[in-house]
Amino acid sequence: MTDYLVPNLAPDEIHREEDVVRRSRFIVSIARVSSVEEAKAFIERIRAEHPTATHNCWAFNAGAPEDTAQVGASDDGEPQGTAGRPMLTVLLHSGVGEIATVVTRYFGGTLLGTGGLVRAYQGSVKQGLDSLPVVLREDMQRFVVSIEPHQVSDFQHFLAEAKGRVLTSDFRFDATFEVEIPKPRAQSFSDRMMEATAGEALIDWIED
Repeated sequence: MTDYLVPNLAPDEIHREEDVVRRSRFIVSIARVSSVEEAKAFIERIRAEHPTATHNCWAFNAGAPEDTAQVGASDDGEPQGTAGRPMLTVLLHSGVGEIATVVTRYFGGTLLGTGGLVRAYQGSVKQGLDSLPVVLREDMQRFVVSIEPHQVSDFQHFLAEAKGRVLTSDFRFDATFEVEIPKPRAQSFSDRMMEATAGEALIDWIED
């Protein structure tokens, strides 16, 4: 499945909505992710932004809508089954893929009960989805790109111009990135990287 809706968000952009349920504050944060690694990095980013929150519950589907190959969920201390799984259910049936969400809760002093928690967490995700900008996913080409560290700024510039995304990165030896780029822009990106690095870049095209 290659044609489906995804969040129309830049790689570091976060879409947010907020609600208050019986004095508890619920903040939903949504991002586009296309790998489990991206999803986990996003979750850690939200946790770092809200270190004093009572809970940072999360769910993600890094693949196509209803595809459960790259999914995850966590209640983060709420009663089992009242947050992460209900949130994931909403995502899987939303018609939107490559999506991750964290619902941050600041407890307001009133217990909601298990049914109330499920409704609150699902409601937060639905509220975020209602206002989420989406776009049809383009057919993508994946590469593994290995370059010298001093060439990273050129790589980032060309990747942004090509509207590509970094899926994974590794700096243990050279700077190595797995990326995906819309197929109509893939050859131009490869050519520009080879020109900018005087042919030194290693670019492996990954065939699905």
